[in-house]
Amino acid sequence: MKKVIKSLIITLIYALAAFYFALPAINLKSKEFYLYVISVIIVYMVVSYLFGMRQSHSYEHLKNVRFSSVRWGGMKRSTKILGGIIIVAVVVLLGGSLISSEFFHAKRYQQLMPVESREFSQDISQISLRDVPVVDRDSAVRLGDRKLGELVDLVSQFEVDESSYSYTQINYNDVPTRVAPLRYGDIIKWFNNQSDGLPGYISVDMTTQTVSLVQLEQGMKYSPGEFFFRNLDRHLRLNYPTLIFDEYRFEVDDEGNPYWICPVIDYTIGLFGGMDICGIVLVDACTGASQYMDIADVPTWVDQAYSSDIVVQQIDYWGKYRNGFLNTIFGQKDVCVTSGGYNYLALEDDVWLYTGLTSSGNDASNIGFVLVNMRTKEARNYTVSGATEYSAMSSAEGQVQHLSYVATFPLLLNIGNQPTYFLSLKDNAGLVKMFAFVNVERYQLVATGDTLNEAYTEYLKLLAENTQIDSSALTSTEGVIRYISSAVRDGNTFYYIELEDSDQVYVASIQTAEILAVLHSGDTVKVSYVPSEDEFVDISEITRTARAVEEET
Repeated sequence: MKKVIKSLIITLIYALAAFYFALPAINLKSKEFYLYVISVIIVYMVVSYLFGMRQSHSYEHLKNVRFSSVRWGGMKRSTKILGGIIIVAVVVLLGGSLISSEFFHAKRYQQLMPVESREFSQDISQISLRDVPVVDRDSAVRLGDRKLGELVDLVSQFEVDESSYSYTQINYNDVPTRVAPLRYGDIIKWFNNQSDGLPGYISVDMTTQTVSLVQLEQGMKYSPGEFFFRNLDRHLRLNYPTLIFDEYRFEVDDEGNPYWICPVIDYTIGLFGGMDICGIVLVDACTGASQYMDIADVPTWVDQAYSSDIVVQQIDYWGKYRNGFLNTIFGQKDVCVTSGGYNYLALEDDVWLYTGLTSSGNDASNIGFVLVNMRTKEARNYTVSGATEYSAMSSAEGQVQHLSYVATFPLLLNIGNQPTYFLSLKDNAGLVKMFAFVNVERYQLVATGDTLNEAYTEYLKLLAENTQIDSSALTSTEGVIRYISSAVRDGNTFYYIELEDSDQVYVASIQTAEILAVLHSGDTVKVSYVPSEDEFVDISEITRTARAVEEET
């Protein structure tokens, strides 16, 4: 009996320690749960065997052979029972994975993400150049590190967290932004600062490359980098022991308060197949207060309830299994897959994942692309043939090959009702030096420029010269200048023009036309531009048709 009690105590200690560090979900759909149970049983069996071996050599054992035989018989029975549990667990793991596979459920996998066919020019409107994000994640990381390095009192204690859950792209007050929390430099610095928590987070404006450290009145005390019971993984597991979590993401609400978005996984096909998100747990990074909510109830300020990995995987299922599993091996009729990369697009005040679609037998060109809302999983398919993103990147790099610049993964824009890839070109230090626009359907149409406006103007000229631009895309208007002013932005002079009887402000850099430098109020000008509902409209061309009356007299 003492042997059994000792074995149970040691096993219980192991079970608690393993749960504390491994944090498995107590859920029959969690493979980690089965492995955890198997490991606990094995530990008990090994400890019991070792105690039995030790007792078999003792003097008391020799005096009580008959009693010992009874106990060993009982041990054999318990060993059989425990061994049977292990076998059942292994069978469930292997059998559950097999019966949940795509081979048996190709149609259900294909329907995990309903995709609606839409028209590109109707859904994706022309956006202002001021709203185009020019910073990718790698550049944001560099900018964040540089910003923290300027703050001597903080850089000695904290670092910018560059983990996969960090630098999340969000729409913060309608501005594409990446946010990243700070983390403690090491465990010693954690001991020195953990009572106050992490003092703030990095915010990178993706359109202007402006970086700021947002300092909080109350520090963040819950994060994946914390220790003990303030560690985010442990905090969630103790409060939600049965939930299976996907990778967390760091976001801020409309008031700038930091939260952890913790997606909850559900397996919808068989026991371990059809991974999807059924809801999220929203955790206040400062107080640790948490709330579970179904995916339909996620607040609109949350931008990424779904992980990009799950979204891309489900797009692949949708494209591969239209005609069943065997068709992906034999024939491959109508089989398409994602192009191998993705980016994010700000649309309808949400973040949408963009990825191209390419035929399974030809990865040199896209046959279309898909947009997926990262909060609701609404998916839209657009049939547009053209170059893959990587072909566009090579084409843009070829324009500046003498400079050895590297292109970022493209962002999809609508310019003149033409699907267009926008790319930033970076030097060896990772700094953005130039910009490029590449036509999706004719990727040999490439326009580059040292400034965004310069590249944009050059691209419009290319479209017009090659009759690619939609007849309704470029509009001209003539009017009298009511007000004109200039400002320097990113080292370039931009002019802002208001015309009489117009509520819009027309914007152009000095590279667009040198006549801008001598225009005055009262001059009559003709401007050409792509129509936009924005208050600020970027001009592609401007000419003066008449001088102000005061100058003529």
